Amino acid sequence: MDRDWASPLDLGAVAAHAGYSRFHFIRAFKQVYGLTPGQYLSRRRIERAEELLRTADLSVTEICWLVGFGSLGTFSARFKEQTGLTPSAYRRRHVGQGAGLIPGCYALLWSGGFKSFENRDGTAPADRNFREGG
Repeated sequence: MDRDWASPLDLGAVAAHAGYSRFHFIRAFKQVYGLTPGQYLSRRRIERAEELLRTADLSVTEICWLVGFGSLGTFSARFKEQTGLTPSAYRRRHVGQGAGLIPGCYALLWSGGFKSFENRDGTAPADRNFREGG
C-alpha cells in the first residue's frame, strides 16, 4: 500500500498477499497501525496531496485524481478531516513559503504521466464531448 498508494485498493488481494483472510487482515492491521487499511491508505494519499498542493501548479481536481481518489467530494472531505482545511485553503496558506510552483505538466510527468487518468483496465477514458469523425 505504501508503494502503490495511488492505485485502487484491492483489499482481498492485499490480504491474500499477506497470507490472511480479508477480515483477519483488517483486524491485524488495525491492531498494529491503529487504522484500518482504508484509513491508512487515505492518510497516505492526503499526505501526497499536501505535497502536491504546496509544490505543483495543478488544480485540486487533478491532484484528487493523481493521488488515487475517485471523487472530488470524498477527497475534499477526507482532506479537511485530516488537515483541518479544505484543499484550496491549504494551498492558499502554504504556497509562496518556498520555491515557486512546479508547472503542472512537469508534475504530471514526474508522477507517471496521465496514468492515473486511465480507466481501471488501462484504457483511456472516453471523452463525452468528442464524437468520432466529427
